[in-house]
Amino acid sequence: MALQFHVLRLIALLAMLVFAVPAGAALPIGDTGAAQEDAPAAPAPAIEDQQDEGADERIGQRISGIFGELPAFQDVSVTVEEGVVLLTGTVPEQADIDRAQSIAERVTGVVTVENDLGRDLSVDGGLGGLKTIGDRIDGLIAMLPLLGLAIAVAAIIAVIGYLIAGMGALWRRIMPNTFLAELVASAIRFVALVGALLVALDMLGASTIMGAVLGGAGIIGIALGFAMRDTVENYVASLMLSLRQPFRPNDHVVIDDKEGRIIRLTSRATIMMTLDGNHLRIPNGQVFKAVILNYTTNPQRRFEFEMGIDADDDPNAARQLGRETLGALPFVLEDPAPEARTEAVGDSNIVIKFLAWIDQREADWFKARSRAIAAVKTALEEAGFGLPEPIYRIRFDPRTTALPFENISERDERSSKTAAKTKPAAITVTETDEDVRPADEIAQMVEAERASEPDDKDLLDTKRPVE
Repeated sequence: MALQFHVLRLIALLAMLVFAVPAGAALPIGDTGAAQEDAPAAPAPAIEDQQDEGADERIGQRISGIFGELPAFQDVSVTVEEGVVLLTGTVPEQADIDRAQSIAERVTGVVTVENDLGRDLSVDGGLGGLKTIGDRIDGLIAMLPLLGLAIAVAAIIAVIGYLIAGMGALWRRIMPNTFLAELVASAIRFVALVGALLVALDMLGASTIMGAVLGGAGIIGIALGFAMRDTVENYVASLMLSLRQPFRPNDHVVIDDKEGRIIRLTSRATIMMTLDGNHLRIPNGQVFKAVILNYTTNPQRRFEFEMGIDADDDPNAARQLGRETLGALPFVLEDPAPEARTEAVGDSNIVIKFLAWIDQREADWFKARSRAIAAVKTALEEAGFGLPEPIYRIRFDPRTTALPFENISERDERSSKTAAKTKPAAITVTETDEDVRPADEIAQMVEAERASEPDDKDLLDTKRPVE
């Protein structure tokens, strides 16, 4: 019985709660954030059930007064009844229709706005836009004195910049070479022009245009940098080469695989004369990155050649004889002394390399090497050393036709008689028969080429040290 009583009490309490809470009511249980987010927007202000006497007239006068001060709304009519505003008439632009409604809605007491405005499509209305152009022309005429002053100031700044850049003698005295002096002068002119333009725009109050000019100049500079990458690279390389001076005029150099004598260094390319007498132009961008071999910087130059003796001969004696022979030549330097090295032992000979030094100012490298080879060969042969020729072993296939038999002794006798008839007489060469002085044909051509054009086109300066 007690249990049944408690159950009945619980049911009664639940019934009271259900009937006590009205329908649609929200219980304050759990998080209320979601309910706040879903809450509807605040309702529009209520419309009063009564209106003050004369309110419509005041609203109409207020809106008409505002429109009267705006040229675009001169043909707009305003009617107000019970707070409802009716706009009729025409306006010059489509945007003015929404603008008029927005102004009317902001006046206190307006319930709603009926916008019946239209755009004026008549000829007179279309020509009304010319008034704006006329106003701008009037403003430009009024600004002419300030514009003239800005142009005058800009011209003065530009003239001063050009005068400073035109002091060529001063810049050539300060800068290490002509190319850098011209570069500084061009930079001064550019800075003067840009500065004059910026000052003129600032005086006219055109700061927006000034920012656009600077931004456009930056974009154009980046675009030109990508488009003229090779030209800019050559220009910078010319500047670096003129400062570093890796060679002198008429130097005998090898730039990568191109050999010749330097004629001049210009702002774009290095001009060489090959050993064949041809002009060669190499872009300075390639020259700056190339491996440069200069034969003229050090007048001492070594030549070398190889010669083989018989495998049964003494290589030490051959090397000693070769050194003595090279040392006896008048054009070979005593210091460093000539040298001979045993390079390899071949199938039928011993290869010896001979080395000697000359002074290129007194002896030509090619002539000296040729004469040294002949002298060492003659000395070795006169001393009894054999200079064997390559020996080849020929094998005949059994399937080939057999050669006719011939007496070997008769063949050798016939060959010796033929050789005796055709062998030229021996010629004795003395030291004065062959001139080994340096060949200067190309050097003279280079000097004549340099003399034919002014020096201001050459970036090489003989007063600066070679890198």
